[in-house]
Amino acid sequence: MGPLLKAIVLAALIAAPMSSAFAATCGSGSFEMWLTDFKRDAAAKGISERTIAASLNGVTLNQSVLSRDRSQTVFQQSFEQFSGRMVPPRLAKGGTMMKQYGSVLSRIEQAYGVPGEVIVAIWGLETDFGANIGKFPTIPALATLAYDCRRSDQFRGELMDALRIVEHGDLAPSEMRGAWAGEIGQTQFMPSSYLKFAVDFDGNGRRDLLHSAPDALASTANYLASYGWQKGKDWQPGSPNFDVIKQWNKSDVYARTIAYFASQLARAP
Repeated sequence: MGPLLKAIVLAALIAAPMSSAFAATCGSGSFEMWLTDFKRDAAAKGISERTIAASLNGVTLNQSVLSRDRSQTVFQQSFEQFSGRMVPPRLAKGGTMMKQYGSVLSRIEQAYGVPGEVIVAIWGLETDFGANIGKFPTIPALATLAYDCRRSDQFRGELMDALRIVEHGDLAPSEMRGAWAGEIGQTQFMPSSYLKFAVDFDGNGRRDLLHSAPDALASTANYLASYGWQKGKDWQPGSPNFDVIKQWNKSDVYARTIAYFASQLARAP
């Protein structure tokens, strides 16, 4: 659950008021009519016709996304329950990843000040180190949630940012698959966070958080650094760096699990 569901899960449970501009169009008329209107809006905001056609032509409403959005429940597991379920099965693989990407993680820490243990802990908890990035086509998922009136303005913005990722040349629409609410990449960025924090750390000219582990790991470090990570300092609860981890995920249980997992990795031989 990356920079997406952190803020978004809470918003799903307490529907936020919509701006009047979007309230007039979300959910009214057919999805096809709404999508036509969105295409006009995207063009007005400078998105090319080529990107609009490649990204949105043939997109349909995804009922599975709506079902998942409506079936969310409040996170109720204790730290002991959640960390006990999530960390032990990933600890050995986390240690392997620390060694496999040791040089990359060292360069990331030099650039952003965030230690590899914290980045690898997030990587493991979010997608099992890139193995489970999600299978939902991102643009149809975001379009569905933008058409739905629960949080139309929020997801309309994320959909526009997804088009900007395509326009920038980082990912093709067909590549953009992830979680049902629009998170993409090996550490699960919403499109808005992708645009703000993604970096091309492998130097191939693309910010590819889906296929490039160096890009995904460095972008995660960039996210944390942008929120004030203090190099060389502790990350346990009560520290300034733990507050930064909570910017990644506002759930105290989830943030404590990241910190605990990172500490376990730091102690590993």
